[in-house]
Amino acid sequence: MEISAQQVKQLREETNAGILDCKKALQETDGDFAAAKKWLDERGLRKAEKVTGREAKQGLIETYIHTGRIGAMVELNCETDFVARTEDFQKLAKDIAQHIVGVDPRYISVEDIPAETIADMHSQIGENLDKWYEGVVLLKQPFIRDGKVTISDLIQQAKGKLGENIVVRRFTRFELGK
Repeated sequence: MEISAQQVKQLREETNAGILDCKKALQETDGDFAAAKKWLDERGLRKAEKVTGREAKQGLIETYIHTGRIGAMVELNCETDFVARTEDFQKLAKDIAQHIVGVDPRYISVEDIPAETIADMHSQIGENLDKWYEGVVLLKQPFIRDGKVTISDLIQQAKGKLGENIVVRRFTRFELGK
């Protein structure tokens, strides 16, 4: 099947994937847009899985201050300074800093929660701690701009797009009077 430049352009606008990736996705799926989007998503997830675990020592520290009363600082790491300077990486860092200001997570991941805290919550809540994790664990929280996507999902998408491991190393949140 012949894929037109207009079809590639439309898929690129909808997914932000590369031109060649969009063309390949449309060719692989015989021009089916829904299947092409799914193909791109799966490819991005596989790409993200490949880079996870690689050392991420470059990156940037991003800040966000809301109305001069609440602020956050986040260290977001990647593998190379080249990726750290990209618009996509900087936007991800800014989005995460804004999310931290808005939602006030306490931990980056479930593994960062002290065992005694989990035991205390387990005795208070019972078996299912997932809802509690969503409230206190950054990577488990639904993104403030799109509740269907978690912060972990955002990072996975960025890993797939940028081709590097991306890690939230640390963050802090400041609020006047607290």
